Amino acid sequence: MLSPFLPASRATGCPASPPASAWRTDVPPPEGLACSLTVPGEPYSGRIARSTVTAALRAHRLDRFVPVAEQVTGEMVAAACHLNPGQELYLSARYRDDALRLIVYDGHASHESPRLAALCEARRRSALRLLAVIVRECGGAWGFGDSREPGGGTRTWVTLPRKGAHAYWTPQRPA
Repeated sequence: MLSPFLPASRATGCPASPPASAWRTDVPPPEGLACSLTVPGEPYSGRIARSTVTAALRAHRLDRFVPVAEQVTGEMVAAACHLNPGQELYLSARYRDDALRLIVYDGHASHESPRLAALCEARRRSALRLLAVIVRECGGAWGFGDSREPGGGTRTWVTLPRKGAHAYWTPQRPA
């Protein structure tokens, strides 16, 4: 149907969708993993974030990352909710260069007062103690600091190398 607001010569149809038989059904490569999600800064958001990361990893055949990624994601989201309650959190998961990188952005801006900034940093480090142990055991890296995003806030990140993450969750046989 032509729009009564546009002249007939300017009306165009949308391009036709390709037939369902043309859609790709193969499994995407691991290097194609690029997933992001915004969740509320509420306690239940940890479960949503963990489930989303798990589904993305499994879709890209990165199943061996699932146990450690679930734990790390839960820790980052819990800390962000605790330090910035009720505010939105942004989660990003990417797989590049044989490593999984998880990032959580929260709106907690750095403090002007050096004393308050130091207290806040100590509080965040304390909230992320378990995360630090897991990442260290996997041979990965983690950190937090000011967000480079326009809205400001804090960016917490983790990098988990494939080899270390797989070894961390491989059951050890008794000697």
